[in-house]
Amino acid sequence: MKTKSALLAMAIATLQLLSGCSSAGDEAPTVGRAAPLVVPPDFALEPTAATAIRPADGGQEQVLDALFGGIAPRSAAERAISTTSGNAEMGIRSSVGDPQTNTVNKGSITRDIIAAPEGDGQTAQAVIPG
Repeated sequence: MKTKSALLAMAIATLQLLSGCSSAGDEAPTVGRAAPLVVPPDFALEPTAATAIRPADGGQEQVLDALFGGIAPRSAAERAISTTSGNAEMGIRSSVGDPQTNTVNKGSITRDIIAAPEGDGQTAQAVIPG
């Protein structure tokens, strides 16, 4: 008799727990798509006071001073590097690809990467949507 009442109590408790699961599959999530925002072509946009160009009042210098404590003196090593390097040649950037320009040999792998044609690789692929 005790086992029957215990089984009956367990069955009732199980039914109550399972009753909450009956509506789990009924509600499917819905996804909606909103219409894109469109600005009419005749809509006259004028800059507001917040977006207007502000005069240079030295605000950046004040911010840098507040954040970093002003201009720091250069160390002896930094002064030595900047003074011993000398002045750059005029037009140095236009002679970078010159065969007479001395460069460091970075190896054949780097040379192959630089000489590789543009385009998608064997495992990588670039896609521009639109």
